Amino acid sequence: MEDVVDYLNKVRRGAMFLIDAPSGTGKGTIIKELMKKDNKLKFSVSVTTRPPRNNEVDGVDYYFISDEQYDKYKAENAFYECVDSQYGNRYATLRSEVDRFLNVGEDVIFDIDWVGARQIKEKAPKDVVTIYMLPPSIKELRRRLEGRKTDSKEVIDKRMSMVVDKIEHWQEFDYVVICTNPEEASEKISQIISAERMKRVRQKEGLENFVSELIDEAKKEGK
Repeated sequence: MEDVVDYLNKVRRGAMFLIDAPSGTGKGTIIKELMKKDNKLKFSVSVTTRPPRNNEVDGVDYYFISDEQYDKYKAENAFYECVDSQYGNRYATLRSEVDRFLNVGEDVIFDIDWVGARQIKEKAPKDVVTIYMLPPSIKELRRRLEGRKTDSKEVIDKRMSMVVDKIEHWQEFDYVVICTNPEEASEKISQIISAERMKRVRQKEGLENFVSELIDEAKKEGK
């Protein structure tokens, strides 16, 4: 039986798990925890036109490219999604970066906002699973942002001013998880990932071959 399960896992197509949440909800922490526990989850490395910051590594943190290269990729429809930031830099997800995992049955997890999630879902609806994380309260969200001690009060106030715009898009997502604490939210999302991997549409090729063999075996047994 274990051999059968292993075979089906190898021949299935991977999925894209897109996770969005208001800043401070705990999305980044939870994604790291999920990847630590699950070696079939790969993180999508984006391209950006901004210069690398201290200690950032090309191909690990981002693919750092020129505006000219970005325009070339965009013209070739090489992106699953792309966005211009308010600071003048541009970011995008390369199809080739994602498909190299999906095609061998590995899943890709994204830290992404609703704009990018909408673009990817339009281009690859059968491969996409969207998950939205909500904080238990707005008061708790501010407490978490202040507790990180990485942003000034002005930055925190700006993040808080954007919360309503972000939360209003929650109904566009397949699943909604309230992040009361990171451990519980991580476990819920892990269960979502496991269930989505078992869907018939994601195991179609392997299941068809397996069921065909079962039917042949049953016919021989019935003679």
